[in-house]
Formats: sequence, C-alpha cells, structure tokens
Amino acid sequence: MNFASDNSGPAAPEVMDAVMAANAGYEGSYGADGPMERVRAMVREQFEHPEAEVYLVATGTAANAITLACLTAPTSRVYTHREAHTEVDECGAPVFYTGGAKLELIDGADGKIMPEGLRAAIEGTPQGFVHAQQRGAVSITNLSECGAAYTPAEVVDLCRIAAEYNLPVQMDGARFANALVGTNASPGDMTWRAGIKALSLGGTKNGCMGVEAVVLFDPSLAWAFELNRKRGGHLFSKHRYLSAQMEGYLADGTWLRLARQANDMAARLEAGILALPGAELMHPRDGNQVFARFARGVHRAAQAAGAQYYLWPHTETMEGPEDGLVSARFVTNWSTTADEVDAFLATLRG
Repeated sequence: MNFASDNSGPAAPEVMDAVMAANAGYEGSYGADGPMERVRAMVREQFEHPEAEVYLVATGTAANAITLACLTAPTSRVYTHREAHTEVDECGAPVFYTGGAKLELIDGADGKIMPEGLRAAIEGTPQGFVHAQQRGAVSITNLSECGAAYTPAEVVDLCRIAAEYNLPVQMDGARFANALVGTNASPGDMTWRAGIKALSLGGTKNGCMGVEAVVLFDPSLAWAFELNRKRGGHLFSKHRYLSAQMEGYLADGTWLRLARQANDMAARLEAGILALPGAELMHPRDGNQVFARFARGVHRAAQAAGAQYYLWPHTETMEGPEDGLVSARFVTNWSTTADEVDAFLATLRG
C-alpha cells in the first residue's frame, strides 16, 4: 500500500533488460553510443519532428535547469507557476544554472497557469528599465504539480501569448506520458505544434532507473545545451546506460503503456476514495495523482495498517478530531496493481 510517490516504484523490466543488453562489450562514450542514436531516431519519429535534437541527463532538475539556461539570460525572468517543481523542489537550480534569472511566480487553479495570469505577469515586467530584470522565458508543467493536465489547446493559448512577447516556452514533462494518456493527445500536438520550444521528457517517474530526455524542437539551441550540460557536470562518460534506459522506455510504446497502467490505477483509487463518507477531491485527476480529503480517523487507520502516502500540503496535520477532513496526495505508478489499490481501499473502509 505504497502511494507515496512514483519515484518509489521499481524500474520496468523493459528498462532493466535494455540496460543489461547494453552492458556488453564496448560503446562510444559521452553520448556517441549506438543506443543513443536509436533513442534520437525514436524521439524524432514519435514526436513527428525529424530535426529535433535529443539529449539525456540523470535528473529532472538538471533537465529543467540546464534547458532554461539555454532559453533565457541571467538578467531575465522565467514565468512559471507558484507551485511548479522549478520553484518548490529544485533548491534554486534554475537560478543557479541560468546565472541569476529570476522565477516570476504566477497563481492559477490546480497548478496550471491561466492565459490571463501569464499576460498580466509579462505585462507587469518593466522593459527598458535598467534596474529591473527583463522578460525571459515561460515554463509550464504537464502534468502540473497538482496532478492536472494541460490540453494541447491550453498549451497553444499560453504559447501564443508568449510568442506575442517573443518569449520561448519550456515544458517540464516529468509526468509527460501520464499527461498524454490522460488527454489522449499526440506527443507532437502537445509540444512543438502547440509552440513549445523545449521539453523535459520524464522517464524516472514512469519506470526508468534514472534518466530524463531533453527534446529541443529548435535545433539552434543544441550547442548551448551541450556546453551547459558539460559545464554543469551532467555529461555522463558511460552514457550508454542512460541511453539504454530511454531506449527500453520508448521502444514499442512501452512509455505510454506504463503511464496508462499508472493512470488506470489512479482512477480506480479515486473512485474508491470518493465512495468514503464526506470525501472530496482537491484537484481534478488527469493522470496518476489523486489529491483528496477525508476523515482524520480514516487516515489514522490507514497509516496504522502501513499505508504510505503524503499529507498534502506538508503543513497538514494529524492533530484534531477524528471526523475532521485531512488532505493528502496519493500517487500510483506503472507497477501498481488492482489488488494493491483494493487492499488499500478496504483498509479505508474499515
């Protein structure tokens, strides 16, 4: 009954098999390996973008921060949601890697930036005033940190506003596969066709050991990314082990199948939680995360039985009356089974 995080789940067999297959003989180093050539071809084919440049790093923080360093100047602002991973969970890495770019935080329901909020933030940035940081880039998260998905149409709306001010848009896609499955969108429609300049394509949360791809839909950014990746210490010498993970992940639609399993189990979990007396959702469930409130006494019984998940937000407390509502986040992953979900729900029902 572990719903703490999709980071807690195991690596998928397809990924492990690919790593073991790569662990034979000699391969080129620093990305000049056969698996990386195949990964680049698969990404270009699946995103329907033959000129996309593809690079691999080991963490989502590195993917986001190094990409933003290629998109904006140290004297600029990155417009992002107040609850975005870049703000809440990356210890200032985007500021560090960009050399000083400020994160301009925008409010919005369910962790999503709304068009009017983005326009207001951009317009509120003084231009031509030497004492203020200037407009730089936009970063959106799909799935959002609250588990909601941007549809391709919503991405188009934000990218159009950014384009009016000549600002590039980066997408943090740590749970990109879950967003695709949840919206039934194609990779190309969700990204470059909508106006996205660069994507952090998540693997770690969806069955990989530890790898994220950066997909640059503007090839002119490639050299800047290579330099920033090396300078930042994220160019692996034995790169084939990153490449192999991503190859096993993308081959034969594995990444989407894994995400579909996680999403389906989250839907099952959501339905069971909502059947509890007084239970309610905090945010819409568009992927593999369920944010819900239910009675404190039910939480206590679940935790006593060994269930693992996070109270959400972290300021939430178990102190108080048994019937008081307590909010929490529950995350499924590719390995979550119906039996695990049902066992947890049985515990909640008492």
